[in-house]
Amino acid sequence: MQDQTIDIRSGEELNVDKLTAYLKEHIPGFTTISEVRQFPGGFSNLTYLLRTNLGAWVLRRPPRGAKIKSAHDMAREFRVLEKLRRIYGRIPAPIHLCEDHDLLGYTFYVMERVDGIILRNKPPQGLDLSPPRMRVISEATIDNLALLHQINIDSTGLSELGKPEGYVGRQISGWTKRYEHAQTDDIAVMEELAAWMVNNQPEDGYPGLIHNDYKYDNLVLDASEPARILAVLDWEMATVGDTRMDLGTSLAYWSEASEAKVMQMAAGNLTWLPGNLTRTEVVERYQHTTGHQLENILFYFVYGAFKIGVIVQQIYARWKQGHSKDPRFSELIQAVHYFGNLARLAIEKDRISRLL
Repeated sequence: MQDQTIDIRSGEELNVDKLTAYLKEHIPGFTTISEVRQFPGGFSNLTYLLRTNLGAWVLRRPPRGAKIKSAHDMAREFRVLEKLRRIYGRIPAPIHLCEDHDLLGYTFYVMERVDGIILRNKPPQGLDLSPPRMRVISEATIDNLALLHQINIDSTGLSELGKPEGYVGRQISGWTKRYEHAQTDDIAVMEELAAWMVNNQPEDGYPGLIHNDYKYDNLVLDASEPARILAVLDWEMATVGDTRMDLGTSLAYWSEASEAKVMQMAAGNLTWLPGNLTRTEVVERYQHTTGHQLENILFYFVYGAFKIGVIVQQIYARWKQGHSKDPRFSELIQAVHYFGNLARLAIEKDRISRLL
């Protein structure tokens, strides 16, 4: 039931000889890499499985043609993991960071592989995802997000990751600029949403740790008890700020059954399976657990949908410029339209559930 790997995609190979020689010098006891495979999931940074004499490791590196530093800063992600290792146990242990671009041409890091299940678009064979099981998995997922958001960022030193003051305004401005820089098509709804967020911007509040990409396929679940979360993955965009913005992103990824029928990317997040909490129930559970007031949840959902649309636009732009040969990327412009329209429907209906 472990996450499956594939042969390395053309153009994304590693120089195994150079990597082996380097790791021999820097990691005590390391001698050999017996196999290298690639994890096919995800649309951002590239992730590889290394089978070594010291066990299974995972290597993370940025994609070709990436110019979005904050989303592909491997050194920052490694240091976030180092900080979290002392505070929050549900992460892969970081092993080594290499910032020498003369070696492979980019910064990369190596971490342990956490054995478990990752819920991607195709559930592992033999895994019970019946409604009662999905209910407890979805509840555990939201409870864990609430736990992350309640970590004291001052006493733990996590406040060094960013500046909570003015976070909401900076995110609106920043994601709008990123969209403009990556834009390839005229999509009126994205421009409408950018203006709507400026006109409906709430005050900052609830400063805390933000994962920024918290969803099922970034969680490693225990194979014997899938409601137990072993690790949270992909911390490259982690920062500190208004935690309601993080919740908004997760809500936008949290597709419901009617949405999964019309958009492949929405169907890839298994929150639409029977038994899962609805988005409205997610908000109710999160609010009960944290005590945070979420009366303006529509704004945070709209922001999350806009942000996902921008992320997808950036990936599509890289594909269109020839920096990636991954065939999945060729249809991503449809997902930009989808998330923009989803946010517009939420505004029109003044709710975040039952939009389609």
